[in-house]
Amino acid sequence: MQSENNRNMIIAIVLSIVVLFGWQFFVAGPQLEQAQRRAEAQQAAQQTTAPADTGLATPAAGTAAAGAAQVAVTDTTIAGSFATREAALAASQRVSIDTPALAGSISLTGARLDDVQLKDYRETVDPNSPIITLLSPSGGPNGYYIEGGWAPAAGSTNALPDGNSVWTVEGDNASLTVATPVTLRWDNGAGLIFRRNFTVDDHYLVTVVQSVENTTAGDIALYPYSRIVRQGTPHVANFFVQHEGPLGVLGANNLVSKKYSDVVHDGQIDWTSATGGWVGIGDKYWATAIHSLPGSPLNARFSATKQGAIDVYQTSFVESTPVIVPAGGKAESKTYAFAGAKQTHIIDSYDKTYGFDRLELLIDWGWLHFITRPMFDLLNFLYGILGNFGLAILAVTVIVKAIFFPLANRSYKSMAAMRRVQPEMKSIQERFKDDRAAQQQAMMELYKKEKINPLAGCWPILIQIPVFFSLYTVIFISLEMRHAPFFGWIVDLAAPDPTNIFTLFGLIPWNPVALPVIGGLLHLGIWPLIMGVTMWVQMRLNPPPPDPTQAMIFNWMPVIFTFMLGTFPAGLVIYWAWNNLLSVTQQWFIMKRHGAEVDLLGNIAASFKRKPKVEEKPAGGKAS
Repeated sequence: MQSENNRNMIIAIVLSIVVLFGWQFFVAGPQLEQAQRRAEAQQAAQQTTAPADTGLATPAAGTAAAGAAQVAVTDTTIAGSFATREAALAASQRVSIDTPALAGSISLTGARLDDVQLKDYRETVDPNSPIITLLSPSGGPNGYYIEGGWAPAAGSTNALPDGNSVWTVEGDNASLTVATPVTLRWDNGAGLIFRRNFTVDDHYLVTVVQSVENTTAGDIALYPYSRIVRQGTPHVANFFVQHEGPLGVLGANNLVSKKYSDVVHDGQIDWTSATGGWVGIGDKYWATAIHSLPGSPLNARFSATKQGAIDVYQTSFVESTPVIVPAGGKAESKTYAFAGAKQTHIIDSYDKTYGFDRLELLIDWGWLHFITRPMFDLLNFLYGILGNFGLAILAVTVIVKAIFFPLANRSYKSMAAMRRVQPEMKSIQERFKDDRAAQQQAMMELYKKEKINPLAGCWPILIQIPVFFSLYTVIFISLEMRHAPFFGWIVDLAAPDPTNIFTLFGLIPWNPVALPVIGGLLHLGIWPLIMGVTMWVQMRLNPPPPDPTQAMIFNWMPVIFTFMLGTFPAGLVIYWAWNNLLSVTQQWFIMKRHGAEVDLLGNIAASFKRKPKVEEKPAGGKAS
């Protein structure tokens, strides 16, 4: 009886995982996407004109300088104005960007960073595919840009540069490189000269120094601001593993993050930080962020407006302390802009070098970050030795098995002891079949006498769950896993196995995944099949349960998991298959060492034998 309870508990745990992943993949995800499409259609029908920009947060709200004006950042280039990215680029003069990691340009209209491509990353595993485009000009497809500026104090009538101001290049440097900074200049014609100096490192950090030269007779107070604007809602995974959308770290507010749909619903969300911080927008592998100088008080805002049928998102901050530009003098403000790949070691180095406040949180390590980040570090270390992330995953599996070997040894030892006392357990069940309380009492006495823990068999599964989720998170989110090959046909460990049994592995030219309703279940590659076979073999270590319902569940469970993992990253499927094989070997040796008879081949053969039908007795007669 207790062995059946033990099996029931294991079944409950495993089925919980099935329900969790199945719901997310086949129910919650599609429903969420449909709901978002319906909401977008309704909003587009209700609003066809672009309202005024809601602007930035009031620079000094709640302070002595609360009269500072709210900034309406002017940008007359409406989302969707240009049919192509190339047309949007050609609409303004530009200063080129050329570094080891970045290619692109700065627009002289608005002096904004709106053209950035990542040289080290391509759209697909094909080495000839286009490199990744991160930032694009306003008005073109997927407009996405970073810019800074100055907000006026209340009552000020000074002309300030905005998104439509045309700047000129000052000096001889017409290209931004690691060795050559670029300075842009704009004169308001009324005594104020504005300059923006751009420098860039050899990765993804641009330092922007804004300065103002005041040739008027009076002092001027200005508030520096920075903002990131994204025109259109990007495709996101809609999965619980990783956040995609606006986020930031703002002093005592700690990490703040919102889904795109939340920002659209709320319109704008404000925070205040007395110690500065950063805000940005995160994608799965790429991100943008704007940083104040560490320690500079600021007000931050996430906002969304509508331009026709397109949602326009903005993450921004305005420094709370004004910059005073004295008459006949100069003043400046420094900010930083990150636009690039979410490479862990590079982002960590920025935190250390510049004193940024937890920029590392651009990478979402998930709920189990205390396991996930060490898991990534271990995989990265092993990759440095083995030269292949697939081999690193196999090595991590062995290490995890070794760490938990003492616990597994006790678990399998207890299972072996339960196997030895099966005859006595059956005898107890027969003697007390009509007295459940007496039966359980006798079972407990037997367990105590033989020093058996009936729940010990659950531990190997329970301890695997957090490791499984952590490894899944690492494979899913870490840039290092993107396009990382294994061997043979696995050219991207972060993508599903590209083979498919339903196309006879490429012989039939059709795409079963595109079928409605059931298409998501029809991607079944070689490695998911290997995983299913190893899982089935692992379950054959024990004789089939006598209860027909339990036996059916155990027989179908490998099939369910095989189809479910067909769309999972190949690296995770390889881990699970290898873990199953190690578990079979480990359990067989441990149980044999403790005297339990393990007839694996016999159990496998018994699975294929047709069970004799039980003849039913006719009412009032004998079976024929």
